[in-house]
Amino acid sequence: MRRFFCDTLECPQGTFVEQVEGLTARYARRSLLLRRMLESIGLALAGRAGQRLADTLGLIASRDTLLRLVRALPDPPIGAVTVLGVDDFAIKRGQTYATIVLDMATRQPIDVLPDREADTLAEWLKAHPEIRIVTRDRFAAYAEAVSRGAPQATQCADRWHIWKNLGEAVEKTVVAHRACLAEPEITSQAAADSERPGEGGNEDAVVADAAQSSTPDTALAPIVEIRPIVGQFRERHAAIQALRSQGKGIRAIAAELDLDRKTARRFFYATSVEELLAKTLNRSSLLDDFKSHLHQRFNEGCTDAASLTAEIRTLGYRGSERTVYRYVQPFRPRRKAPDPAPAAPKIRHVTGWIMRDPDNLNGEDEQRLKAVLARCPELEATRRHVGAFARMIRDLRGERLPDWMDRVGDDKLPALHSFVTGLRQDLAAVTAGLTLPWNNGPAEGAVNRIKMLKRQCFGLANFPLLRKRILLTK
Repeated sequence: MRRFFCDTLECPQGTFVEQVEGLTARYARRSLLLRRMLESIGLALAGRAGQRLADTLGLIASRDTLLRLVRALPDPPIGAVTVLGVDDFAIKRGQTYATIVLDMATRQPIDVLPDREADTLAEWLKAHPEIRIVTRDRFAAYAEAVSRGAPQATQCADRWHIWKNLGEAVEKTVVAHRACLAEPEITSQAAADSERPGEGGNEDAVVADAAQSSTPDTALAPIVEIRPIVGQFRERHAAIQALRSQGKGIRAIAAELDLDRKTARRFFYATSVEELLAKTLNRSSLLDDFKSHLHQRFNEGCTDAASLTAEIRTLGYRGSERTVYRYVQPFRPRRKAPDPAPAAPKIRHVTGWIMRDPDNLNGEDEQRLKAVLARCPELEATRRHVGAFARMIRDLRGERLPDWMDRVGDDKLPALHSFVTGLRQDLAAVTAGLTLPWNNGPAEGAVNRIKMLKRQCFGLANFPLLRKRILLTK
């Protein structure tokens, strides 16, 4: 290296130094190689963790220095993009969201927008007229943005989100027909009486006895119906429906009652409290595997809740004594526990069986599903429609969608009708999603990686730093 000095006393520079290509730069405090190493560490590990690794490697740099080097990196160039992927992610869940834009050919992020508003994305798309296909989820703002910013592009709705929406409709259908899930119960005494209709000369009494025996006595039934949550649900549903009748929307109701918008939406659209309670009261109980033992021991004379709890804890029970006490309390007036009713399959289990490929069901689940479908024509029709839709997705036969929607309309399945209505509102994008090979999977994967980057920064990094790490981290 050579160094030159200026003989002119008035020269503000005074000295000039030769640079070694690839090693030094003007006004730099570290070599280019060292700078690139620190930049790579900062991109991979952010501040504190990056500082610890740099110290271990003998590269002295503070966490602020690492983050400053990352912020100073230039954005990667955006080439010609023909297939674009768009998805949103939470910067602060429930409050602040941003948009990630991917080149689907390379599956790499090419830009990150500071919000998920239609105007922002539309302006970005106008600067890239070469785009021909845009894959997205079913977020209405993105549909509007693509229509305005890239009218020449084909919108392709993501198949996974369509299938998820179908699953939600199936679950609502199962909830509406939850009475079909439990097997009909006929006690042995009622069966014996039904075989002797002439005895006693009163067939009506026999039928009444059978009906009474097949219906759990209110004093013996589990006391789920008087759980505090039932009263809370009824009060909340009444309050929200009253505000709805006054013409107020979901946002206004959520603000007035201090509820999350998702909670307000559930109660806003629910037709009855029973619909809301179905999934809550259908959850598994810690006592489910021990009810037969409790009934047997109660009938043998062991009625003390503490003793019963101690017994089932040796069998694996992990709940409280209070739970056992509440369960056996209705049995005390008659000093006898009824035969435990066979457990009905859970709503989520039936929904999963209907949505699953029949070839992937084990023998027991297949038999239980067949029994449920035999008792409920509506669920049988739902299973048939789900199978047809699954084949349409698998074979990418989007042209079959109109016929499928017409067939759904012929059956009395309100939840599936709502699903079809949503498809019709976005029909072109849904048809393209069921026809073209593109999907939004890479964008979902990028969002998952963003969550990891956010955790590394522990929520202390601002948007520009997070954007740099998203675009430059491989």
